[in-house]
Amino acid sequence: MWYLPRLFIYHRDAPVGGEASATFMVMERRLLKAIGTPAMIVTIVLGLVLATLLGQWTQGWLHAKLLLVLGIAVCHGMMARHVRRFAADERPHTTRWFRVFNEVPTVLFVGIVVLAVFKPF
Repeated sequence: MWYLPRLFIYHRDAPVGGEASATFMVMERRLLKAIGTPAMIVTIVLGLVLATLLGQWTQGWLHAKLLLVLGIAVCHGMMARHVRRFAADERPHTTRWFRVFNEVPTVLFVGIVVLAVFKPF
């Protein structure tokens, strides 16, 4: 979640059809398919199992946390779409857009950790 947007920043500046672009395509695809997607699936499934085993479904902090997890899943879907677009030699956004997008998963993750640790409501 944190490295893939950084690769997009570098890929955006690489010449279309060049060797660097081809290398970034391989790196992005492998990172998404071999690490990112499986990790997301396992994390969500185990989180749902844990919430069920601990009987936390009625707690407000969990609802807020699940909303942030949904936000991270949306980010993941956007990254998957960008991997496909870069693979087609498209340059979907500016470097600045990817730099801002690079921070979104971090902000969501911090919110998730704060909710899970402090359970404020």
